Amino acid sequence: MTATAIVRQEPGAIEPLPTLGELVDRFLASMDVADSSRATYGRQLRRFLSWLEETGRLDGLQARAFDVEDVLAYRQDLQKQGLSVYSVNGYLTAVRKLFEWLEARKVYPNVAKVKGLKKPKGHRKETLSKEQLREILDGMDTSSLEGLRNFALLNLMARTGLRDVEVSRALIGDIRQEAGHPVLWIQGKGRDSKDDFVLLVPEAYKPLRAYLRARGIKSQKAALFCSCSDRNRGQGLTTRSISRIVKQAFRQAGLDSKELTAHSLRHTAITLAIMGGASLHQAQAMARHSDPATTMTYFHNLARVEEGAEKCISF
Repeated sequence: MTATAIVRQEPGAIEPLPTLGELVDRFLASMDVADSSRATYGRQLRRFLSWLEETGRLDGLQARAFDVEDVLAYRQDLQKQGLSVYSVNGYLTAVRKLFEWLEARKVYPNVAKVKGLKKPKGHRKETLSKEQLREILDGMDTSSLEGLRNFALLNLMARTGLRDVEVSRALIGDIRQEAGHPVLWIQGKGRDSKDDFVLLVPEAYKPLRAYLRARGIKSQKAALFCSCSDRNRGQGLTTRSISRIVKQAFRQAGLDSKELTAHSLRHTAITLAIMGGASLHQAQAMARHSDPATTMTYFHNLARVEEGAEKCISF
């Protein structure tokens, strides 16, 4: 980051202020968010600062020298790099929040009042059918500890709708009892603590127990799913490792679509629950959606398929 400073103009004087990089640091420190969220904002804003430097927009930056056209140019550049709509909007949100903060402190006017890209309708990832899911699970080799782990992991995600980050954060001690039933307490997306749980039905619990017995670890603080490799043995699986394990299982079953990812298991779990008779309230609780409208999307999609007018067309 260069030493170039933003300045504000006042009657009779020009008061130098800290560099934009220093202001970004102050902005991040002021945010009342989880550490993981602060790290995400930091990564997104560092990309913005790098873009400003690469395009020469920081050289001699004075009041009103940076405006909404620059933010629009940044949005366009993000699109050209092939980022998804959701990624582009995430970067823009970070920039908007930064300039809202700068304006509130009378440092710089908010020139980032630009719209994000329009989000696509429906789900981004495909949903597996029961037959596909069964084929994937049946094709997994459980003769080794790694195989037992992979089967238990994928089966758990498909039966509970867990996100990969929730699986990555899970510890052995998070398996507890609620009203006589085994459950897994989880730290959901954007949460600071493990304040919700998913029900471990026998079909999900049995493979999990088999894996843990074979692993032989007793510590309640150990990761629920850990690496089997010599280099990282015992360390909890990262979200990247979980995605790789799931993707490999899909490919072994002949499913190699880029739209089929670990997150597809979450869509599959919610969809199959609704197809099995789950109510809106039940499906929302399992999916841990804060807004029931998000859960309703699954109901709408299923109804659209079942009641499609296209089925009424005949030649």
